[in-house]
Amino acid sequence: MGGHGNLNLLPRSTTRPRTGGTGTGAVGSSPCRYSIHYRSASKVAAGRRSAATSVSCSAASSQAPPSQSTIKVVIVGATKEMGRAAIAAMSRARGMELAGAIDTQCIGMDARELSVMDEAPEIPVLNDLTMVLDSIAQTRATGVVVDFSEPSSVYDNVKQATTFGLSSVVYVPKIEMDTVTELSAFCDMASMGFLVAPTLSIGSVLLQQAAIEASFHYNNVEIVESRPNPSDLPSPDAIQIANNISDLGQIYNRQDMNSDNPARGQVLGEDGVRVHNMILPGLASSTLVVLSGPGEVYTLKHDVTDVQSLMPGLILAIRKVIQLKNLIYGLEKFL
Repeated sequence: MGGHGNLNLLPRSTTRPRTGGTGTGAVGSSPCRYSIHYRSASKVAAGRRSAATSVSCSAASSQAPPSQSTIKVVIVGATKEMGRAAIAAMSRARGMELAGAIDTQCIGMDARELSVMDEAPEIPVLNDLTMVLDSIAQTRATGVVVDFSEPSSVYDNVKQATTFGLSSVVYVPKIEMDTVTELSAFCDMASMGFLVAPTLSIGSVLLQQAAIEASFHYNNVEIVESRPNPSDLPSPDAIQIANNISDLGQIYNRQDMNSDNPARGQVLGEDGVRVHNMILPGLASSTLVVLSGPGEVYTLKHDVTDVQSLMPGLILAIRKVIQLKNLIYGLEKFL
């Protein structure tokens, strides 16, 4: 979008460094069989300026020749809703092959049963990431670890993947920015590709880019989001939008930016961006950005009704990350 795509900055770390991880792709408790519902991406801290300078944001300058072989994909967090959807997506994606399903739940279950796949090789759910990585490394195949696990496991999982010569795509709620910064330095030294994706939704990325472009032209902006179930609010999408359109030399909603009336919603950041949340059963997960100026209103909206909407972004991320030699933050770098 225009010349402002590089304004999608990292949030500043507001948490302590990681407290460790098992390196086995441990995930929270989740049943082996359940219906798929959409959940928001990880919550990103509102302040993000200091970490931005320590993580590379340019994919174009760090690309290596792409591999022509089939990409072996390992899913960490295979029994989660995203993991189940990703397993099915791998069976349909051209040039990709599911090579491992890692979780602490449903050990030994055939991954095909998690995603109702009929035509796919038998892949048992394991809790040993190292064994799967070693098997792929011995074949010298191009591989990618897709991590849906937990913040405490990401550091060790990515280091293991890098050690065995595999790139990583991480979509993990509440990942600490200290961990991202630390892994950025590690991946730079190892010359391995690594994507941290606050969202895998292409529609969400396009909405955020449009909001950046529009924010140069409007003095008022508010974010209204709806979710069918309670979750961490404001959502990561709302926080990311507010981060993106802050520090652009614009102060929004000047007429009441200091109002503490709770009916006016929460102010995100220091530039007056307000966000309102609705939690109502039956609603789609929706993000609405409303900008206005004298005599006009400009509205941007994105709805998500199923986790399947994130799969095109995941497939894109897997294809692109194998071309990198460093860490990239944000799916938008690939669009």
